[in-house]
Amino acid sequence: MASVCFYFQVHQPRRIKKYRIYDIGKNSSYFDDKSESNLNNRKIIKKVSEKCYLPTNKLILKLLKKYPKFCVSYSLSGVFLEQLEEYSKPTLKSFQKLVDTGRVELLSETYYHSLSFLYSRSEFVSQIELHKKKIKELFGVTPTVFRNTELIYNDDLGRFIEKIGYKGIITEGADHVLDWRSPNFVYKAAGSKDLKVLLKNYKLSDDIAFRFSSRSWSEWPLTSEKFAQWVSSINGNGQVVNLFMDYETFGEHQWEDTGIFKFLENLPSEILKHPDNDFVTPTDAIKRYKPIGDLSCPNFISWADVERDLSAWMSNDIQKDALRRVYELEKKVFLTNNAKLIEDWRRLTTSDHFYYMCTKWFNDGDVHKYFNPYDSPYDAFIYFMRVLTDLETRIERKLQIYA
Repeated sequence: MASVCFYFQVHQPRRIKKYRIYDIGKNSSYFDDKSESNLNNRKIIKKVSEKCYLPTNKLILKLLKKYPKFCVSYSLSGVFLEQLEEYSKPTLKSFQKLVDTGRVELLSETYYHSLSFLYSRSEFVSQIELHKKKIKELFGVTPTVFRNTELIYNDDLGRFIEKIGYKGIITEGADHVLDWRSPNFVYKAAGSKDLKVLLKNYKLSDDIAFRFSSRSWSEWPLTSEKFAQWVSSINGNGQVVNLFMDYETFGEHQWEDTGIFKFLENLPSEILKHPDNDFVTPTDAIKRYKPIGDLSCPNFISWADVERDLSAWMSNDIQKDALRRVYELEKKVFLTNNAKLIEDWRRLTTSDHFYYMCTKWFNDGDVHKYFNPYDSPYDAFIYFMRVLTDLETRIERKLQIYA
């Protein structure tokens, strides 16, 4: 049997505005929600909703109604959901309609799409709890499978996630971790009692997410028939094909005129033509299939860039300095007991801020530029640090009042 597990990441950060040096101490509005730029947060949410979220949700709902065996899963970051509530309530309602079908699973993550596991376990847990609360509030469900920011994972994270109550986790099927093994099986996290691990089949996922419209690709044009044949070929040599990708693949990364929506519309029918094929959610997969062995991952992996490691966020000195500085403020910001200061601080922990500071412009340059409002990684760092300086000032003022 070949089960197909669709997982879509849906996230948009609160991008920092081009914060001026003379704003420090005078302006505590950090995030670009109102500027004339086409890359301000409000305009991006509205643009991507029109191009991707609304039409893709409409199509997914149609497929769910047409094919009883079809199902999908999403991870919706807390900062993304906040912005839907503010800027695009019809988009939020369209996601709620999908979940109401009972065949759409929502996964758990950190509310602010942060790197908090690497710097603060207590904040990591707090952001998970905030996310669970938001998901329950908006959708009436409680996730049981976890996915960390950008599929970041190692053995320590797996054991930690099991201890706080999760049954499964999804991550990247990195070649250097799998070696000769296949991502098309369920594994058990090394050192855990029974935490199931689902691994992204990055080749098939990236065929859709990145190569679909590339005319230089030897397999172009990619049809649903051809793709379904590739999926069916694992029958007898695999359990589940994990197709994990950004939701913006549909309509934004791959524009409508590439045929991406027609491809998605026809894909369930083509996959289900093989009698042994079906679709599963992550929870379905970990319940149905027994792990074929332990997966040992002592070093961190992610689904970012060709290295599949942490270098997208932590490869240069400016990224490391920004991360160190923001997490050094954690203790003080919570001592203020001020909700606005804590919220601003948490919004600064969103991983995208550090991604925009990445200087790896070779193989992955276009990826790092996508929806990036800054002219260079150094501009991203400068604006971030100015904001952080202002936040530090506000925190110190508040603590002096309490002293």
